[in-house]
Amino acid sequence: MANFRSIEFILYVSDQERSKTFYKTLLQSEPVLDVIGMTEFALTDSCKLGLMPNKGIARIIGETLPHPESGTGIPRCELYLIVEDAREAFKHAMHCGARLVSPVADRDWGDRVGYVADPDGHVVALAQYIKTGG
Repeated sequence: MANFRSIEFILYVSDQERSKTFYKTLLQSEPVLDVIGMTEFALTDSCKLGLMPNKGIARIIGETLPHPESGTGIPRCELYLIVEDAREAFKHAMHCGARLVSPVADRDWGDRVGYVADPDGHVVALAQYIKTGG
């Protein structure tokens, strides 16, 4: 396996400024990069979340793949964030303008998770590890 120095997940968004504002509030963090065509937030020392406008990636992919705008609002990925308190993080996300997908509940894989959607319909899971089974 390759020795990756860092990881960046990039979401394609319809409005970079709107998405930047949403994630800035949700993550309670300033972007580490904010230029026309890309906004990045550091999630950890080696992991970033990027926001790229649909039109920017469309120039790169050309006609090889469908235009990203054809998928706006269709869940295309899930950002699974581990937090200390899923209920508080979920309330905060709703206050930030997220749309309800699934309320916080203890899930059968051992996490307490609530699901919301960002302004482009990307699913954001706010998860807390819980003890299961005794």
